[in-house]
Amino acid sequence: MDLRVVWFILLGALMAGYAVLDGFDFGVGILHLLARSDDERRLFINAIGPIWDGNEVWLVTFGGALFAAFPLAYATIFSGFYVPFMMLLFALIFRAISIEFRSKKASALWRGAWDLAFFGSSLLASFLFGVAVGNGMAGIQLNDRAVFTGTLLSLLNPYALMAGLVVVSMFAMHASIYLFLKLPAGPLHDRVRQWMWHTWGVFLVLYILGSLFTIVSIPRATANFAHHPWAAAVVVLNVLAVANIPRSVFAGRPGQAFISSSMTIVALVFLFGMALWPNLVTASNDAANSMTIYNAASSSNTLWIMLVIALIGMPFVLAYTITVYWTFRGKVGLGKHSY
Repeated sequence: MDLRVVWFILLGALMAGYAVLDGFDFGVGILHLLARSDDERRLFINAIGPIWDGNEVWLVTFGGALFAAFPLAYATIFSGFYVPFMMLLFALIFRAISIEFRSKKASALWRGAWDLAFFGSSLLASFLFGVAVGNGMAGIQLNDRAVFTGTLLSLLNPYALMAGLVVVSMFAMHASIYLFLKLPAGPLHDRVRQWMWHTWGVFLVLYILGSLFTIVSIPRATANFAHHPWAAAVVVLNVLAVANIPRSVFAGRPGQAFISSSMTIVALVFLFGMALWPNLVTASNDAANSMTIYNAASSSNTLWIMLVIALIGMPFVLAYTITVYWTFRGKVGLGKHSY
């Protein structure tokens, strides 16, 4: 068993789990300003209030796993993306503060300011995640010591910006379906049903444009399919999942639409991993400078120890996630202790 391959797969699973679970959290923030009243915005926050912080456990676990399994790649990524990561950290912190502080005062000005902060930080974080994925696909400039030699502007290339828009639209779509499941019947619930159609339409357009952009500008993104033709089944699954979302909405099956939206995200994360393999950080200027799972990995002993820890710890993460979602299942409402 090649532990480097195992850890590459585990990192992909953690990334997919985080994107699915925190994706609708960010999407709720992106859609937040579309709510028309204070009560509607409180319902939005209550829909994610008990679970948003638990979802971020997946991001923390991903970061820790990357550091332990592939420390050289971790160093390259965090040094090269230092400014964007500081912006992302600021957005995540401000987003958390916005959720917790918004309802501390009844002032319309106070709540309006935090509403803007919640929207802006959610939008920025989603966009930055997309930009990071875009740069991961396109590659970044590295020297022979795997040190980033590009600039901040080089990270904001057209492909990365397109990827950022795709992620924003995908999270907004994911969130609209989640809100439709969580909100009680009423005018807001009916409006959210229309949002599902609109957000899916925007995502579909950007998804098609992003796919064409990838095929045209990054030919190596499909190179691994020649060696692993079975992976083409995931492409078909991805297309079917995207197509099943409007069918499920039209048939009045929002739960099935949410599963399809989640499968869309998981499939895209898988295809991202297929495009990267075996790289962790691709050098756009010289392929020989790329960080792979082989030249960036920890020692075999470290990988074994971390695998044992992961096998012990991950069931707790899964159990916690399942318990929280089961406990706070069903529709949300406004009560004395609501946000």
